[in-house]
Order: sequence, then structure tokens, then C-alpha cells
Amino acid sequence: MKKHPSYRYAKKACGSKSKVPAYVKKQCKEFIKICDGKSKKFFINTDRVEKIDKILMFIRMPKGLKINHSIYDCVAGFQWVLIIASLCVMCSDNEAKRRYETVVLEIARKNGKTFTIAVLFILLFFLEPMYSYFYSVAPDGSLSREIKKAIEEIIGYNPKIFPKEGKDRMFKVRRDDIECFLTNSKYIPLNYSNSRLDGKLPNVFLVDEVGALPNPYAIEAMRSGQLTILNKLGFIISTKYPTANNPFEDEVLYCKKVLDGFVKDDKVFSLLYEPDDKENWTDNDNILAHANPLALEIKEMWQDLLTKRQRAIEVESARENFLTKHCNIIYQGIGTESYIDINKVKKCSVKEIDWTNKRVWLGVDLAQTNDNCAVAIAGVDDEDNILASVMAFIPEGRIDEKSKFEHVDYRRFVEQMKCIACGDMVVDYGVIEEFVFNVEAKLGCEVVAIGYDRYNAMSSAQKWNQKYTTVEIRQHSDTLHPPTKLLAEKVENGQFRYEANTLLEINFENAKCTYDTNMNRYVNKKKSSGKVDMVVALINAIYLVQQDIMFNDGFVVQVV
Repeated sequence: MKKHPSYRYAKKACGSKSKVPAYVKKQCKEFIKICDGKSKKFFINTDRVEKIDKILMFIRMPKGLKINHSIYDCVAGFQWVLIIASLCVMCSDNEAKRRYETVVLEIARKNGKTFTIAVLFILLFFLEPMYSYFYSVAPDGSLSREIKKAIEEIIGYNPKIFPKEGKDRMFKVRRDDIECFLTNSKYIPLNYSNSRLDGKLPNVFLVDEVGALPNPYAIEAMRSGQLTILNKLGFIISTKYPTANNPFEDEVLYCKKVLDGFVKDDKVFSLLYEPDDKENWTDNDNILAHANPLALEIKEMWQDLLTKRQRAIEVESARENFLTKHCNIIYQGIGTESYIDINKVKKCSVKEIDWTNKRVWLGVDLAQTNDNCAVAIAGVDDEDNILASVMAFIPEGRIDEKSKFEHVDYRRFVEQMKCIACGDMVVDYGVIEEFVFNVEAKLGCEVVAIGYDRYNAMSSAQKWNQKYTTVEIRQHSDTLHPPTKLLAEKVENGQFRYEANTLLEINFENAKCTYDTNMNRYVNKKKSSGKVDMVVALINAIYLVQQDIMFNDGFVVQVV
């Protein structure tokens, strides 16, 4: 494998001078580990790799800059990694079982994704069992048929390998499908529909341009149809789209959680070609390189991207299309953005904080009784570092439901005492109230005040007010912007310390911010990519810290 193009690309991608984004590097490291035989659970089926190589060496490229070259020579490095990983990584305890069931490719336009999938489907015609069915789904019929068109072109350009007539005829191309006589398998492109995709039995499916779909129905309908398939496989592919609320962003976020180690899922493989730096697009060439791996191998394509970038700089109306389609950056103007880089947050983690004799402020986010709630404890040390510890609360009767729906292993966090399951189908507010009352005795600290959102918290606040000072925190951008900004600045400057908590980190990764017309920033629950209650509770606590200590001591956070 060390001489194979897939291995060489992965090795180069992990080098210090490579121009690939961080999450691609993480996936390539895992691929290299398997290729090197250092994984106990998985291995590369080299016989299958050799078979794929031989097939692609015979087939000729039907068009493009390398017309009539063998497809083997035309497949780019990242495409090789995708092909070999998805088709040749097997399970050690069942050598007939492929490791990956979901393959996610996030890549900018004109980077050969249609060609890649066409090649994959042709290979699958020869590699999958008899009577297999392959489906592609896209937002409209013309997009879905782009894959079929690409397969037709490859088959039609290679009549010596794929004879059109006679007893050696291998394929039959019809209006609505392509059939392979060798394995009696069919490929069928489908139009997107909210109700007509159930009842299929796909060995392999592709959902293309997922970012343009209104909901995840197409993906889930295809997955549901694979329950009885041993080597099920689904490809989910898209560029970015202007909105952050679409099914593809959910898939990408889940892949990031897997690569970051927040979620354990051996069945997901992803190549996420989105830039690490999403701000300096006007002059940072790495942004183009990170989103366009094919452009690093084709000089003409790179020059075209530089021309498009200059136009986007000069013409604002061209900016959205350039940033979303060619840079994989969600461009929404004054809109939604990620709150804090999760890697910077993780650097602030400490094993334990000694709260003894410290003055602390509590922030509470009670939300709805059938949803997640959180209590945050915040303070300040002698070096002006903000200290924090956050506890989540969930309905005990919904643990399995929430774990499956949110892709978060809540049982693990309950065992780690980072989350408390209470009540049945709704959260037991009494448990949360008692938790707050016990903070001083448990940590040996002094509770100065408790901040809460009026919504759903009035009854609990009245009980706490009998012993502590309670403060209603107006949940509005002009109120929340200063603590939201302060927390971000403290993280950036390495002046934030929190007790190690993976669930809190997941909340940070989910958090998305919205700006109002005055450029006040706040965490928007509705536009976030998952639960953010722990971050919201923490910001409420930091609001009190800011009001009581920093503002009163003459230290004022610059507000923009």
C-alpha cells in the first residue's frame, strides 16, 4: 500500500507543509494507521485494491484535460483515498464486512465529485453481490441524472471494454436506469420527494447536493432501506450553501464530532474540504487550497479560482456564490457564525478546579421541562482567569431517544457525572433546585448570586431567592453581548479554565451566534447545530461575574 496513490496522498496530506484542512488530516492519519497495519480492528483488502487498480487502468477518460488517458492516471489523490477507504477497509473480526457505511465528502464545485461517484458506481457494478441496487438522489431530477450521464459517457467511450452489442455486452443504458448484465445489478437515479423514497432496498446510495435539501428525509429513507444489507454504503456529498440550517451541515457537524473524538462511530468516513481560516479569504491562498484539492493538481483550475476571487472582492453580488461554492464558507453577511473555535476551547480544559473559599456566581438555563437544562458555576482567580464548571440535566426517560437523535452518548456523561438524568419524560426541576442549594456545601464556596432567564424559571428563582440573591437576566442581544464577547476573548487569550467536560465542549461546538443590527452578538439556540444549554447557562453566570466584579472594579470590556 505504501506505493499506492491513496497512501501517498494521505502521507503527503499529513505533512507539515501540506495544504489540506485540519479535519482531512485527521481522517488521513486514521487511513495511514490502517494501511500500516497498526489497527487491530481494521485492515486493507489488498486483493480488492489490486482489482480496482486493474479495472481503472483499462478504462479510458472520455473527456477533459486528460482525455483518452487511463482513469487510473486521472484519479486525483483525494479521490483515491475516498475510493480505497470506502471499498477496501474491512473489519478484522469479519473479513467480508466493510468498515464504513457512511462516506461524507464536503468539497467545492468543479472538483470532480460527479466523476468520482461515477467511477465508484462502475466499480461497484463489478464488486457488489449479484442483484444489487444503487440509487442517487438530488434536489431535482437533472442533478440526480448527472451521475447517470457521467457513467454513460465512460461506458460509451470504452466500447472495447464495454461492448455495446453481442454476447459480451456488459451494460444496458435505458432512460431511467443502467443495468450491468455481469452481476444483474442496476443503478437508478431518483428525483427528490418528501414521500416517495421509502420502499427501496439500496446496497449503495448517493445523496448529492445535500445542502440544498429542505430536510434529511432522503438520507434517512435510504438508510432505512439498508437494514438487511451486510455491506451497506451511503455517500453524502455537497458544497456549502448560504444557510447554516440544512441537512448537510448536520452531517458535517457529526463527522467533526467523530474526528474530534467526541462521538465514537467506526462506520463514518469523511473528507471535509472546508478551510480552517474562514475570515481572510481575500488574500489567504490556503483557503482556496483547503476547499479545492483538485486545483492543487491542475494549474488552469487554480488560476481560474484566483480570477474568481478577485471578482468577488470587487463585486459584492458575486461574493456569496464564490465563498459558498468555491471556498466552502457559509456567507450570510450579518448572520450566523460559529461561536468559538472548539480547539481553542479545549486548550482551556483543566482536570479539576479548587472552589474552596471562592466567591462564585451561578447561571441557570431551565428551558423547557422536556429538554436539556443546565447550571453553570463561574468565578475569577487571582490572575483574572474565568473559572467554570457546568452541569447538564436531561429527562431520564428520554436518554436513549436523545442519544440517538442528537448523536450524543448521554449515558456515558451521566456515568462521568457531567450530566444528571432526572424525572421521567420531563426534567424534574426539584432536582435542579436541590443541586443549586447544595453547591456551597459540596464545593466549600460562597454563592454570591444566581442568574436566570425568566422563561420557565420563575418558580425555581422564587425558592432560591429565600436564601440567595437572584437576578433575572434579560435574554436580549444588548444584554447578552458583553458576556458573550468576554467569554470569547478569555478563551482566545487563554484566560478561561473549565473542569474537563466533553459534553460542554460539544455544546461549544454546536453554538452559533447571531448579530443584531447594532452588531451585538449572542448565541442563538434556534440556529445552533445542536444543544447549547450549557453554554447559555455559562454566559448567564459570566454576565453576573462581569457586573459584580469587572464593571464594579473599573475594568470594562470593549463593546463593539
